[in-house]
This record gives sequence, structure tokens and C-alpha cells, in this order.
Amino acid sequence: MIQLGATMASPHLVRAIGRWSLAALAINCIIGSSVFGLPPKIAALVGRQSPWAVLAAGLLMGVIMACFAEVASYFSEAGGPYLYGRASFGPFIGIQTGWMFWLAQLTAPAANANLFVTYLAEFWPGATRPIGRLATLTLLIGMLAVLNYRGVQTGIRVSNVFTVAKLLPLAVVIVAGLGYLATRRAVPSPVLAPAHSEWLPALQILVFFYGGFETALTPMSEARDPRRDPAFALLVALAACMAIYSLIQWVVIAILPDAIHSERPLAELAGITLGPAGAAFVTLGALATLYGYLSAKILTVPRITFALAEHGDFPRFFAAIHPKFRTPHVSIVVFAVLTWLLAIFGSFAWNVTLSAVARLFYYGVGCAALIALRRTRARQALFRLPGGMLFAGAGVAICLVLLTTVGRSNLALVGLTVILALANWAWVRRRASRVAANPQPGSCA
Repeated sequence: MIQLGATMASPHLVRAIGRWSLAALAINCIIGSSVFGLPPKIAALVGRQSPWAVLAAGLLMGVIMACFAEVASYFSEAGGPYLYGRASFGPFIGIQTGWMFWLAQLTAPAANANLFVTYLAEFWPGATRPIGRLATLTLLIGMLAVLNYRGVQTGIRVSNVFTVAKLLPLAVVIVAGLGYLATRRAVPSPVLAPAHSEWLPALQILVFFYGGFETALTPMSEARDPRRDPAFALLVALAACMAIYSLIQWVVIAILPDAIHSERPLAELAGITLGPAGAAFVTLGALATLYGYLSAKILTVPRITFALAEHGDFPRFFAAIHPKFRTPHVSIVVFAVLTWLLAIFGSFAWNVTLSAVARLFYYGVGCAALIALRRTRARQALFRLPGGMLFAGAGVAICLVLLTTVGRSNLALVGLTVILALANWAWVRRRASRVAANPQPGSCA
């Protein structure tokens, strides 16, 4: 076991995440609010071709995930894309990647928390009122923060339970929808056939559909086999999510009479295929899905700031490890508070778009890292992707093309993140210069 403290007596993280738990964590990090909130938006962009758009996006993301599978096999530390960017291109790119990664993973859970409130209103209308919304978001995020604060074992068990809990209602919706279509004629839907030019915006949004897998790669300091298990976990997650997303999209547009204007498409679909009890069951399933997604993010995302601090790129207290629970407790608390604030003040649509934009940046860095690492660490990867250089080039190209669809308002906020990362990098350089000029007794160069 790798000791992450300064001495053998210092607290260290615990390797408790096995292969199948990592696969479940990857699925849990991917399947969140998107499956419940985005099918109508994709249908509005590409109409009846939307299931094919979902599959196409899965194949495109498969290229990126394959690159990450190899890159992850070079490392056994925490950090994910931040670590890959830093090791491949130096601290400057590493810090930029770390900030983008953190931004995306802050906004995505906030989007899910907002959608949780929307679905909870099905049972408690007061959830969407200011006081009810504040109380719900506080309790929702606070409980998960406490559970993960108290140990990674608890956090991974919660993630595993909610992975099963979220897949069950989705499977019921798919089977009920397929059965309905097999025995009845589809309802004519006013879904228009949009212009071909709307495929790119649809694919850019679908990055959010499949995004999040990279978050499962951040707690590798707590994985049992961090260099071999990521490739397995990513393959299982991609296959499962492509099947679920494409089938969900198909039954939604085939059965709902006005799919593009539906606010709760899966609940409405279950109402048609299974009756009122089915709609209530799917709504409960949506709540379990969203809560499980949040549990996965609160388990994984604090390891980003932990890794930044561990490498000296963030204030050192973010790397603090609780002496009893062996968790990065400061990073967990900070992440929970920031997620709560973004959920309170941000909307679902705003958080989704911003998260997708930030992801394109560090997906490109991760794919480019494969090229760099093959040149500098030849034969060190425990998983070597066949045709990896071609995959890496294709992955970078995919990210660049999708970035052309980004609006100016989102680019402005991403630009602000770049400026903050630049300030962070300048702070790191100044601190390094001071240490070099005034070395402390007993310090190492």
C-alpha cells in the first residue's frame, strides 16, 4: 500500500475499490440527470434520428474513453485528467486541466441536485418553493458529505447500492416501452425533421450524456489495482450506457405524443405503458438515480483538489487526510459546500452546458497525453490500446470540432476559469521560487 503522508506514521488513504466496484462507480458517474432531462432536447435537435445520434455520440466518446483507458494504466495515484495533463505536459497544463476538471464536476452534480428537486415535486409540491428547495438541497448534499467524510468504504457501498437502484427502473421503462410498441401502434408525434446542421449541437450536448466516466478515475490512490482495472471498468460502463441511452431515447420519441415538450419524459412514458403506479415508480427511480449520481461525485471529485494539493499545485490543507476515517475530509467539505451553492444559484440547463464545454477541454488533453506518454514512458502502460496513436488523434479532433458549437457566453465563463488557473499557476511558481531562495533546514530539493 502506498503511503501518502509525510511519514509512515501519517494518515494514509485506504485501497478499498475493487474492479466491479470501479465499473459500478463509472456507470454511477455517467448515468445521472441526463437520462431523465435531456431526451426531449435531443429529439428537438435531430428529431426521429435522435436514437442514432445517441449511438453515434457513444462511439465518439468510446474513442476518448479508450484513450483514457491506456493513459490511466500508467498511474496509480489520485487525480485523473489533472494527473495525466501534469505528467505529460507539465504543471501549467496540469493546473489548467485540473481547474477545468473541477469546474465540470462541480456543475454536473449541481445540475442533478436541481433535477432532484423537480422530480421530488411529484410527491411534495413544496419542494420547488424557495424554503423547500433550500431545505431539500441542504439535506441532500449534506447527508452524502457526512457519509463520505466518514470513510471511502461507506462511500463505495453507497455508490454500489445506488447503481443497482438506478438501473432497475430504467430497465423497467425500457422493457415496458418495448412491450407497448410490440402490441400497439406508436403514437404520431410532432417531432420535426431538423436540419443536418443541428447534429453538431446535439452531439455537443450528448457529451454530457456520456461524460463523467473520467471522475471514476480520480480516486486511484484508493483502488486495489489502479493500473489494470480502469480499462475493464470503462468498457463495461460504455457498453451499458450506450444500450440504456439509445433504447430510452427510442421508446421516448416513439410513444410520447409530444416528446419534445415533455418535462418528465420517463415518468410520462411509464404512465402510458404501466399506468399511474408505473409513473410513481419511475419518479422514485429518478430520485434514486439522481441521489446515486451525487453520491458518486461526492466520493470522487474531492480527490481532484486532494491531488492538486498533493503535488503542490493547491494550498496544502486540501491534501489533509482525516486521522480516523482516512479520507480527504477538507476537500470533501469544500466540494460539498460549492456544489450546494451552485445548485442554489444555478439552473439545470446552465449547469449542463457549462459542464459539457469544460469536459471537451480536458478530454482533448487526456487524448493528447496518450501520444506524449508513449514517447516518454514507452512500455510502462499495463493496457496498450491497439492503434492508440490514431485513437488519440481522432479524440483530439472530436473535441476540437465539438468546441465549434460552443456559445460565447459559455466560452466567457470557461475563459474566467482559465484566468483563475493562470493565477493559480503564478502562485505555484512564486512559492517555488521563494522555497528555492530560502530552503528550510532538512528540506529536500
